[in-house]
Amino acid sequence: MQQYTVCKGDTLERIAASRGLSRAHIINANPWAGEQPYLVPGQIIFLPSSPRRRYVIQAGDNLDRVAAAFHVSETSLLEMNPGLSASYFPEGRVLVLPHAERDRIVYPEGEYGYQHLSHDISLLTQSHPQITAGMIGESVLGKPIPYLRIGEGGRNIHVNASIHANEWITTPCIMRFVEEYACALKEGKRWNGYDPRLWFAQCTLWIVPMVNPDGVELVQEGVQPNNPYYDQLTEWNGGRSDYRHWKANINGVDLGDQFPAHWDEEVQRRGKKSPGPRDYAGTSPLSEPEAAALAAFTVKTSPDAAISLHSQGQEIYWNYRNYEPKESREWSRRLGQASGYRPVKLEGSDAGYKDWFIQEFRRPGFTVEIGLGKNPLPLDDFENVSLETGLVVAELLSL
Repeated sequence: MQQYTVCKGDTLERIAASRGLSRAHIINANPWAGEQPYLVPGQIIFLPSSPRRRYVIQAGDNLDRVAAAFHVSETSLLEMNPGLSASYFPEGRVLVLPHAERDRIVYPEGEYGYQHLSHDISLLTQSHPQITAGMIGESVLGKPIPYLRIGEGGRNIHVNASIHANEWITTPCIMRFVEEYACALKEGKRWNGYDPRLWFAQCTLWIVPMVNPDGVELVQEGVQPNNPYYDQLTEWNGGRSDYRHWKANINGVDLGDQFPAHWDEEVQRRGKKSPGPRDYAGTSPLSEPEAAALAAFTVKTSPDAAISLHSQGQEIYWNYRNYEPKESREWSRRLGQASGYRPVKLEGSDAGYKDWFIQEFRRPGFTVEIGLGKNPLPLDDFENVSLETGLVVAELLSL
C-alpha cells in the first residue's frame, strides 16, 4: 500500500487511471473518499498495488496472436514473462500481461480537462503538420481558448464543444476525431468508409474544442475556500459543494443563452434574474468573454456550416424560426443516418449558438446532442460516443 498526497487537479478517476487502478480500488482503500464530491489538495490517500492481468496460454495460441488480442507489443509481453519466446510458447503457461499500449494521443485518463486538452494539442500539432492551432480569446479567468484547423479547401466547417461545463465529454470526442482524421490522412487510409483526402482538399475544418474551460474545471475539480470565487460560487450553487450539474461559466452565466438571437425572449422564458448553475443569460448578449470570442471567431472564419456539440440525447436540432436554408432538413437526415441520431425540429428555444449562426448567416447550423444518459456522461461511453461524434462531422464534411 502506497501513500499519496493529493495535488491540485487530482480526482479519483485521474489518479486511478494513471496507476492502472479503478475508482473502486481507491475507495476500497479509502472509504471516506467516496463520501466527498472532490479530493482536496493536501489530503493523504492510500493506493493499493496495481493488479496485473493474467492469461493462460490456450491450444493454438502463439506470441503474436496473444499480443494482438491484448493490444500489447510482443517485446513487452516477453519482458514480463522471462523464458518465453516466439518458438517456445507452451499451452497452459500463465502469462503476466503488461498494460495495454495506446496508439493514440487523445485518450481520456479520468476526466478530460483543460490541461489534458492543452497537452494533446501540443502533441497533435507536433505529430501532424496538417493540424495548426491558435486561440480565439480568453476565458473569465484568463485561460486561452484554443482552436484547431485542418484542411486547405474553400468550404469552411465549424465545430465547437464544451459550451456547457458539465458536457465536457464533447471535447475529447471531437479531439479524437481530429486525431483519427490526421492519422488516416498521413497513412493514406479511409476513415469508416470516408476518404479524408477529399475532406482535406475540399474543406477547412475549424474546431473550438473547449469554449468554457473555467466551467469545465469547476465541474471536474470543484472549488476550495482559498479560491477568490469560492463565496460567490457557493452562494450561486445553493450552498452545495458538488458542481457536477454546473453548465455555466465561472460568472454563473449560461453560455448557451448568450447569443444575439431573440435573446430578450429567451430571458423572459427562462425567468432567471441572477447567476447560477444554468439558464442565466447574463446582462446582455455576448457579455461573457467566451461567448464574445466564439462569435467573433465565427464571423472571422465565416463557416459554410456549423455544429455545436452538446450532451446528451442522441438528437440533432437543425432549424431556427424558419431562418434555416432549405437544405438543412435533408442534411440533418443525412447526419442522423450516419450516426444513428434523430433529427428534431426544435421550437421554443432562442439565444443558442446554433440559433445565432442560422439567423446571422442563413446557412446550415446544427446542435448535436451526443450520447444518452445523465451529464456528465461516464467515460465508459467514450469510445462509442466519440465514434458517433466523428460520424456526424465526417458526414457534414462530405456533403
